[in-house]
Amino acid sequence: MKNTYRWRTVDIVVASVIAAAFGVVFWAWNLLWNASGAAFAFFPPAQAVLYGVWLLPGVLAGLIIRKPGAALYAETLAAIISALLGNAWGTTVIPQGLVQGFGAELAFLAVGYRSFKLPVAVLSGLLAGLAAGLWDTFAWYAANALWEFRIPMIVITALSAAVIAGAGGWALTRALAATGVLDRFPSGRDRALV
Repeated sequence: MKNTYRWRTVDIVVASVIAAAFGVVFWAWNLLWNASGAAFAFFPPAQAVLYGVWLLPGVLAGLIIRKPGAALYAETLAAIISALLGNAWGTTVIPQGLVQGFGAELAFLAVGYRSFKLPVAVLSGLLAGLAAGLWDTFAWYAANALWEFRIPMIVITALSAAVIAGAGGWALTRALAATGVLDRFPSGRDRALV
């Protein structure tokens, strides 16, 4: 019996390309995050609506590669690249990427890496966002009020990730599959992703 969970060279290359591309996107998104703080002064936890972009590589790699560890690998590598490019948070983004990737990975693990439809993608984004929000409350916002800041921030982060990383990652996977660039992957041959 063929081991469908064994990583091929093309899997490693594509997951690495996703991570590298998003590592650069993270660099730009970090600048936007830092510049947008004043716009959310009315309710600072609301800034978390922007968070989902940071969680896209894990969900996207999980949907495309469809093998254990893809979400974890891509999210962590994207965080490493982001740290190497420079950001306001330094190397703390590396363990954070690991936690976020683990969150995204859990949804695929929960379905035994057998379903990659929209609900699983949304769950992957949601769990990555939940992991990110929980990480942030301990790493960055431990001194903030629980009900006025931390809980709303976790909820908004998880919802942002469900929409942007989950549904957005699913839509991006479908769009890429339609072009034929994913034909070497089950995600490129699976026309019933709904």
